Amino acid sequence: MDNRVLMFGTDKLSISACICYAVIILFMLTPEVVAQTIRSCLDELPGSTRTQIAFGGVLSNLGFCLFQSSLTQPQMMVVSDLDDIFVPLPDDLLVNLSESRSVVETFLDSLPSMFQDNVNLESAFGPALKAAFMVMSQLGGKLLIFQNTLPSLGVGRLKLRGDDLRVYGTDKEHALRLPEDPFYKQMAADLTKYQIAVNIYAFSDKYTDIASLGTLAKYTGGQVYYYPSFLSIIHKDRLRHELSRDLTRETAWEAVMRIRCGKGVRFTSYHGNFMLRSTDLLALPAVDCDKAFAMQLCLEETLLTTQTVYFQVALLYTSSSGERRIRVHTAAAPVVADLGEMYRQADTGAVVSLFCRLAIEKTLSHKLEDARNSVQLRLVKAFKEYRNLYAVQHRLGGRMIYPESLKLLPSGYTMMTLPVKRLLKLLYPSLIRIDEYLLKPTAQADELKRLPLVAESLDSRGLYIYDDGFRFVIWFGRMLSPEIAMNLLGQDFAADLSKVCSFISNGFN
Repeated sequence: MDNRVLMFGTDKLSISACICYAVIILFMLTPEVVAQTIRSCLDELPGSTRTQIAFGGVLSNLGFCLFQSSLTQPQMMVVSDLDDIFVPLPDDLLVNLSESRSVVETFLDSLPSMFQDNVNLESAFGPALKAAFMVMSQLGGKLLIFQNTLPSLGVGRLKLRGDDLRVYGTDKEHALRLPEDPFYKQMAADLTKYQIAVNIYAFSDKYTDIASLGTLAKYTGGQVYYYPSFLSIIHKDRLRHELSRDLTRETAWEAVMRIRCGKGVRFTSYHGNFMLRSTDLLALPAVDCDKAFAMQLCLEETLLTTQTVYFQVALLYTSSSGERRIRVHTAAAPVVADLGEMYRQADTGAVVSLFCRLAIEKTLSHKLEDARNSVQLRLVKAFKEYRNLYAVQHRLGGRMIYPESLKLLPSGYTMMTLPVKRLLKLLYPSLIRIDEYLLKPTAQADELKRLPLVAESLDSRGLYIYDDGFRFVIWFGRMLSPEIAMNLLGQDFAADLSKVCSFISNGFN
């Protein structure tokens, strides 16, 4: 068979030689750790010697950094007219990184001290966004915005909202999760048209209207990184990791994605960060391996007559080396007559991912409570249908059962919402032997030693605590010292401990 797409589930095709395309990265800067991270990543930026870079700043006016390879220090130019935005000396704003490396490094080294005494809390975010668009519109690329206050000047200025607690729980609540000004969606459409992706890093201890700013990322294939009440001592490691990943990961530029399916089924909706150009074409100015998209299917016909349904995703993009490529994923799914078999083959991760996206989108038009109820209703209806298949056969009565493939679904939803520390605790719980410490006259909490979660860690003479953040289990060894048992449980219970130990040991085995 000559057709590689039919032979392999995933294939990558080159459709052109290297074209004249440069990787463009423009930064609108804020915290000190940002400058340090960017400097440390300069050697790893995509595009090699063709990478172009620009920097800008925004307060109550716009600041542009001029980089010329002949300069030893960058020059700052300020535009104060926010109603008539223009870009001064555009050829010196967007420069080749390899040619202007030394002056860029000098700028990043001096950046933290440039604004350390600034007390200006105003932000001309909208005009700065338009200026960045002017700089990048010739070539496209990625725009990284670091924002720490509410846009308050010029076009796109926003006002404080959400402080009226009476709105929450009412039909007006969802409006707080929608962009306040249509300027942001229109700018997102313009940015997408010119192949510019936007990633937003938001730092603030005050309201910054992520619902409005996030629109830029949503429709350009970008992402929002949020650091509430940013403190360098707490958040700098996370920021450094996420920014480094954003700057250095392999990225597909100027991409469009098309999803097709076989006869008898069709896609009804698409979920993720992109601009939908037509019924099945997703525009993605930039896309990478850390992004995912979800689609919903429906039957076009009452009954499928084929034994297999095919799905294909094709991504047309430009690589960081300037080569135009197509990556194709093709999958075949068998058509089954047994509904139970479909349940058994369900993908828990895909179900969780899709339902989370549906719930989030539901909050844009309904209350949070309605979104929760919608997900719950979908799950209950699906499980009731599965239960009805086996209710008589297994005499289930009113008891709900789960398909084997979906038994971990509740855990999946829990993991989607947990903060990092609690998630790590759930994935790798603590197991601590405490009987040795109970015999000591004094013992400090930091002396307690976590044990590996293996059977070899359990001693029949020991007393153990297991903690996963949701359950707290005490394990009594079969040969635990009577003295410890009596001190811990009392004489009456200790006398009967052998029966309890036997029961618990059998349960854990």
